[in-house]
Amino acid sequence: MKEQKLAAINEMTSPLFRIMSVHNSNEVARRKFNNNICAFHIGEGYLLSVAHNLRSDAGILMSVTNEIFQDEIIRHLNNSEKELLNRCYVLDRTTNKRYINIVDQGDETKIIQALRRIDFDTRFVALYQRQICKPYLIVQQSCAHYYGIVAAAAHIDPSLAFAENQYQTYLLELELVEAYYEEDISLYRIANTDQILINPIPKIEIDSEIYDSVEGDYFCLQSAPAGTNLGRLLNEASIEGLIDQHAHFIDRIGGNYFLKGLRYLIKGYFRFGSSGAPYIKFDKTTRSFKVNAIQSEACPIQLTINNNRETNFQWVKAIATPLSNVIERLNRHTKN
Repeated sequence: MKEQKLAAINEMTSPLFRIMSVHNSNEVARRKFNNNICAFHIGEGYLLSVAHNLRSDAGILMSVTNEIFQDEIIRHLNNSEKELLNRCYVLDRTTNKRYINIVDQGDETKIIQALRRIDFDTRFVALYQRQICKPYLIVQQSCAHYYGIVAAAAHIDPSLAFAENQYQTYLLELELVEAYYEEDISLYRIANTDQILINPIPKIEIDSEIYDSVEGDYFCLQSAPAGTNLGRLLNEASIEGLIDQHAHFIDRIGGNYFLKGLRYLIKGYFRFGSSGAPYIKFDKTTRSFKVNAIQSEACPIQLTINNNRETNFQWVKAIATPLSNVIERLNRHTKN
């Protein structure tokens, strides 16, 4: 199994990636990143991640078309709010977009409050739908050429490839295919990308069985715990219990909903920001790892330290969604 473990964390053979929301993706000087989440490739350009980040609120706009700015924002603001946003969002007549330019950091809070007051939708799912920003797959490698393929360079938009931290970073555009909010799973597909760039991306097959225990062959594949998004960690995990979940998720724009259904209670190590990481099980027959569940949320327990319970949370367990919950719906897309 050691060989397969090493392959799971190697940058050239690992199916683990990150998805980020990218604003002004083709404008290098104005490009902004946020909404970082784990994801993994299941083949043919399809990736799985969590869904809860889609309905989280970005709060502020990095840029917006002047049409939306005038018709859907400015006309609904009071005079002081109009002055604030006209000052902080500068119009570029070439692109016909407004770009944020905040000098006084206190203005950011005021802008968020103004957008919230008029119920302007800044959830990431809405920003994707309106092309205000887009989801991108982040591929990072120390290799000089994309997956070692010299010919791939001709198919890569130069504005979507750059060097950082001695790594080559490539941005591959994604589209959100479907979000299964109750199960906290989302399905993405690589879009507007040549097949020569999709073919070499490592993938992992799905194991859609439901387990109530595992025998030392269950692992979490996540970002390495080094304060950086580079690197990967494969650590042992165990299924400690089964949960029939029914948790409330607040969404002031789209309406509150419930995370519900079958979940695993997992014991193991979880880095903050590990949502979307795959739980993989070693298949002894095929001598390969297969993905069985996806990290949904950390599960806190509270310990008393010096008789003080405030902020004394220890994150030693997690809640994961078995892929069996959505396998039939996934197959409708991925098997076509």
